[in-house]
Amino acid sequence: MAEKKKQPVERKIVSASEGTEKKASSPKKTAAEKTDRPTIQPAAPVKGNATGLRIGAFVCWLLGIGFEVFAILVLNGTFNFANPATGADHTLTAIIVALVADLILVIVGSQLWKKSNDIDPASEKNKVKFFLWNNMGLIASLVAFAPILLLLLTNKDLDQKTKRIASVVAVVMLVIAGAASIDYNPTSAEQKAAAEETAITMGVENVYWTPFGRKYHMDPDCQSLQNSATIYEGNIEQAFEANRNTPCKFCATDFEAAMENVVDTGAVEAEPDASLEAAAA
Repeated sequence: MAEKKKQPVERKIVSASEGTEKKASSPKKTAAEKTDRPTIQPAAPVKGNATGLRIGAFVCWLLGIGFEVFAILVLNGTFNFANPATGADHTLTAIIVALVADLILVIVGSQLWKKSNDIDPASEKNKVKFFLWNNMGLIASLVAFAPILLLLLTNKDLDQKTKRIASVVAVVMLVIAGAASIDYNPTSAEQKAAAEETAITMGVENVYWTPFGRKYHMDPDCQSLQNSATIYEGNIEQAFEANRNTPCKFCATDFEAAMENVVDTGAVEAEPDASLEAAAA
């Protein structure tokens, strides 16, 4: 029985800057077409956007720590949520609500900070600064939850039920905040500069990436993109802003091979015919 030929996926390429679909599919290009690119200029830096995101991150972190301070004040009795007349005690509820608000703000701040680092990454020349710069979200998570967790564990006046539940909630939220704040794929200034230089050298105006992939591609016809229905298109700056800071090895190799092939072919064509030279002599 003849094997059915797999039908190619109908794709759409979406502009990263405009968010609009540009074309439904891209025809396969020859080696010469891949290397026939316009002269590319480096993308204009957008550090102003990164500064705004960092300010937003700090605001969120400070507000989150503010909720932590509120929870500590509830814990030490400055704010009393117990009603002796009715016997109702909402201390645990107030602490949990404050910690939930703390968690949300810390995570939002960390996402803004990671986004700013994708736009304006730190240099790896200073290892300590590079580590701290890319782990500010984790540091903020520790500041926002570790103090109240320590107070909960050492408080001897709090009833055991409230102490146990609040401590477990604080631990879980610290773990969640830390896990969501870590940058698992940090970008360096050197890495971004090298990527832009490579794109300029190869004459690649735009690169491509998928909604869930972690790499950027120089060729929309790359074999790694064959099964992707939606592909985003943008320059290196936009790819890094989307946290796609690692080039695909497949299409990078294909581009290099195509360029070498075109250069070699041109050299052969330009080489004078030895027999004609001999005849002329």
